[in-house]
Amino acid sequence: MTDMIETDILISGGGVAGLTAAAAFGTAGFDVICVDPAPPITEREATGADMRTTAMLQPAREVLKTAGLWERLEPHAAPLKIMRIVDAGGAEGTPRLTRDFRAADISDLPFGWNLPNWRLRREMVGRLQELPNVDFRPGSGTAGLLTRTAEARVKLSDGTSVRAKLVIAADGRNSPMRQAAGIDVKTTRYGQKALAFAVTHPIPHDNVSTEVHRTGGPFTLVPLPDHEGLPCSAVVWMDDGPATVARMALDTETFEAEMSTRSCHLFGPLTLASNRTIWPIISQQAERLSGQRIALMAEAAHVVPPIGAQGLNMSLSDLSTLLDLALARHEHLGDAQMLDAYHDARIRDVRVRVAGIDALNRASQVSTPALRDARALGLNALYALAPVRKTLMQMGLGVR
Repeated sequence: MTDMIETDILISGGGVAGLTAAAAFGTAGFDVICVDPAPPITEREATGADMRTTAMLQPAREVLKTAGLWERLEPHAAPLKIMRIVDAGGAEGTPRLTRDFRAADISDLPFGWNLPNWRLRREMVGRLQELPNVDFRPGSGTAGLLTRTAEARVKLSDGTSVRAKLVIAADGRNSPMRQAAGIDVKTTRYGQKALAFAVTHPIPHDNVSTEVHRTGGPFTLVPLPDHEGLPCSAVVWMDDGPATVARMALDTETFEAEMSTRSCHLFGPLTLASNRTIWPIISQQAERLSGQRIALMAEAAHVVPPIGAQGLNMSLSDLSTLLDLALARHEHLGDAQMLDAYHDARIRDVRVRVAGIDALNRASQVSTPALRDARALGLNALYALAPVRKTLMQMGLGVR
């Protein structure tokens, strides 16, 4: 006889989005079970550690406070006060146009705060251990879904069955729960891959996030707290797939020389300060954000290239909307009215942001000198108009 356990909410996925959702719903008083087939890697040097970082933009802070996570995360976060865009698309590959977007122009707060993903997971797992109504089960995944008007039944990979009022699919771009619910996705492939790693450098970053455009995709340095007494940044280097795969295999000395050149030596010579990880770049969006007794959030619902720190911040907008709806209809958690309202509240913003980041990524890929010149002219034109510049920054933050 299989075990049958009951809960309010079953969350499929123990990445950053799923753990945040578990903390948020648990703090709000719901009974939560969160499962993930892979235990979270919470140490920087561990094999398989996620060396990507996440910039938590301003609105994300409120969600994290509500979930009891912000006080744990803030001591480890590097504030992002300036977003600097550098165009190096000329013949020499040196900076020819630099434009700074300053948080102080629109707010008393930084644009956001940057944290390594492995540390986010560590602090989030710590928070879940404080919540008696949250059962985090790393090592168990979801293996089957059966929904009825009144409930969902989820079979776990360890043989346990769970009866829940609401299933939240936060289980990634290949979401097994989305597939089980029969919700289709549209995927766009760019032929790009990204390398993610950390570097130290002699010139301080001064809490400036720097995006250097040439061809193939941006080279982005995002501030991190100092590492072993040296200024430190997280790097995401997007380029055509074959070039990225070749760089992944380079010896450290050759790789450091290449990345220092690609960074236009803005921070002096860069020294690799972590392992390198490689990621495919796609855009993806689900046709619907909800089904019977199931809500899709984060990469189960939408995937975007890592430009403008939009990925997780869209995910936290999903979570904030879902939590508000759940609290407003506590007695009807997971019913059709609540889930239709969730889809309606989020779908337009998701489509607009996926389309916008798709356009920015295609602009960053251009290789011919004429198109690179057009990109520089476009950046200059957007920047020159102060009202446009401020509106773009507010849109980027998700501020209405």
